[in-house]
Amino acid sequence: MSDWLPAAIELSHARAPAVLVTVAAVKGSTPRAAGAKILVSAETVVGTIGGGHLELKAIEIARAQLGGQSAPALRRFPLGASLGQCCGGIANLLFEPLPAASICLQFARDCARAGGRCVRVVPVHGEGALIVSGNDHAGTLGSPAVDAVAMQRARALLADGGGARLVDLGTGADTRTCLLDPLQPEGPCVWLFGAGHVGRALVSVLAPVAAEIVWVDQRASEFPGQVAANVRVFVSDEPAAEVPAAPAGAFFLVMTHNHALDEQITEAILRRGDYLYFGLIGSQTKRRRFEQRLAARGIDAARLATMTCPIGVAGIGDKRPAAIAVATAAEVLQRFEEQSVGQAVPAARRA
Repeated sequence: MSDWLPAAIELSHARAPAVLVTVAAVKGSTPRAAGAKILVSAETVVGTIGGGHLELKAIEIARAQLGGQSAPALRRFPLGASLGQCCGGIANLLFEPLPAASICLQFARDCARAGGRCVRVVPVHGEGALIVSGNDHAGTLGSPAVDAVAMQRARALLADGGGARLVDLGTGADTRTCLLDPLQPEGPCVWLFGAGHVGRALVSVLAPVAAEIVWVDQRASEFPGQVAANVRVFVSDEPAAEVPAAPAGAFFLVMTHNHALDEQITEAILRRGDYLYFGLIGSQTKRRRFEQRLAARGIDAARLATMTCPIGVAGIGDKRPAAIAVATAAEVLQRFEEQSVGQAVPAARRA
């Protein structure tokens, strides 16, 4: 899920109207695949459906709707001469006015924070929305029969890993066309321990591409006054005690101001073992020292091999915090994409 969801929740809390524009279906070459979104309010635009004239036109239509102009919810846009885009394909956009408040948005956000996936089911005509996870749901399409079919189809979509699609749901006269819109993390869920120079630089690089960053440090004074909407700050006297709260499949990064603290957090992470990536800032000497101490406390060699230290993609020797942040962010994104396409991930690429 991208940053449209926290932005939508913020607008919902402020009771500010908005229109969510979703690429509902595509044919041929288009700037973005089905499921891409922009959230349009009177003053802001969050996300992108590819830029260019298509996006400008979508924003114009959405703001006209916010101004009270009625229009078809689903619109077809040939990306040829009329829009001046060379893609040549066809994009169908769904314009969805968001309610002033919706439990569905928070349900989707909670699902994302738990590391899960869910499917939004939105009717093309009429009101209502349904969010379906693997074992729960929120909202309604206004008909128990249609809700039941929608939940079945949504969970089938979760199982097969497919993308957004338009489908007909229901039976007989009680049938309606809906968008099945899978919501899944578009970036890693990162738990970052340390708010020093590298930590602050890393958050500025990772925040635009991470699903969420949970940022932990003992020192409240080290955190900036403002952070991105997908960054949660925790001041903790015992950072290692926060490790169990992370969801399975999290990406851990440890770079505190204290080597002893790094070691405590490292041990807590390695004892979990259900992470997709664990990076520890430091040298080969630091790695060897940690391995010796942790092995003496019962951490086996196979688990120690899953720790990445030093961190960052190879070939960047610059030790400035911003350079380390860029190299580390690149490595995190590589690991995330490898996982997303089902490739095997080396246990310790730079061990």
